[in-house]
Amino acid sequence: MTGLSGSAAIAGIGATDFSKDSGRSELKLAVQAVRAALDDAGLSPADVDGMVSFTQDTNTEIAVARELGVPELSFFSRIHYGGGAACATVQQAAMAVATGVAEVVVCYRAFNERSGHRFGQVQPGLAGAPTSSGVDAGWSYPFGLGTPASWVAMFAQRYLHTYGASSQDLGRVAVTMRAHAASNPAAWFYERPITLADHQASRWICEPLRLFDCCQESDGAVAVVVTSVSRARDLRRPPAVIRAAAQGSGSDQFVMTSYYRDDLTGLPELGVVARQLWGQAGIGPADVDVAVLYDHFTPFVLVQLEELGFCGRGEAPGFVASGALGLDGALPTNPHGGQLGEAYIHGMNGIAEAVRQVRGTAVNQVAGASTVLVTAGTGVPTSGLVLSGA
Repeated sequence: MTGLSGSAAIAGIGATDFSKDSGRSELKLAVQAVRAALDDAGLSPADVDGMVSFTQDTNTEIAVARELGVPELSFFSRIHYGGGAACATVQQAAMAVATGVAEVVVCYRAFNERSGHRFGQVQPGLAGAPTSSGVDAGWSYPFGLGTPASWVAMFAQRYLHTYGASSQDLGRVAVTMRAHAASNPAAWFYERPITLADHQASRWICEPLRLFDCCQESDGAVAVVVTSVSRARDLRRPPAVIRAAAQGSGSDQFVMTSYYRDDLTGLPELGVVARQLWGQAGIGPADVDVAVLYDHFTPFVLVQLEELGFCGRGEAPGFVASGALGLDGALPTNPHGGQLGEAYIHGMNGIAEAVRQVRGTAVNQVAGASTVLVTAGTGVPTSGLVLSGA
């Protein structure tokens, strides 16, 4: 896998507006985002020969290609496990480019997650489904654990108990993300920061998670264009070189209900990813200028910081309280506002922000940002990236 490092780059990024009611089909959202990404790179649909998306995306590769006018595809792939797929779409694209299977690969994710199908709701038929996922759900659904918030809340209770942390420690993550979103015009929560008191006053969703501990439900789409580093250097925008890309699943892995491990306060699947990222890129946590962490729920931001090596076990609450995640902190995190503040596009908007930081064009630009870490959804088999300038 070390041969992948530096062989491909993200040459274009594109997105629709982020809303709660797009008024467009998911296919139209996907096509608009891909067109914007190609235009950003200075490429046309005729240049595209590969596509990657999520298994949960409703838009087939051939439908997106047909609407765009892409003549033919030589590579197409899909990644499972919801938000855990985000960075893996780029990994798949980079592998295709590095091996010569494709030359220009588009990664996309589009959904009406607020106005259409809402992921946070109970799926009544899942526990009885004759599938491995149905068997897994059969161990949690009968006990009332039927939504992502409830699954994460169970984990969070153990983390808070073990390390003596509190709801306020979770709230500081939310306050920071909303502060960044407040100065980002593309964010849903633009000009709407919150205080820690606001967080503490927000209603319970599933203890210890309050409303502001949970990411948004958003309508929208994001796409990125991956090609070789040499080709990207000749295109319209400065490339974001893929220094590392990895996937990971840990021992006794379930989907956000991995309650059968000896240690219930970590995310070992992210540890698998972290070891690969640092090895491929030849760097460590101290070399990261900006972190874009998948913030679907605030407790998992804390644990990601620990799994990635930015602080020790149980030390993340203090790390966050020190102001480390702020724009002028030790580890500026989610300058766009993340999924708590900008939009929940299954982590793809975080990849776009990482590219902007490397280019030096972000709204909340971190000075000297040359190495950016990105993570995908946690609690599930996941993925990650390290991007840098050419």
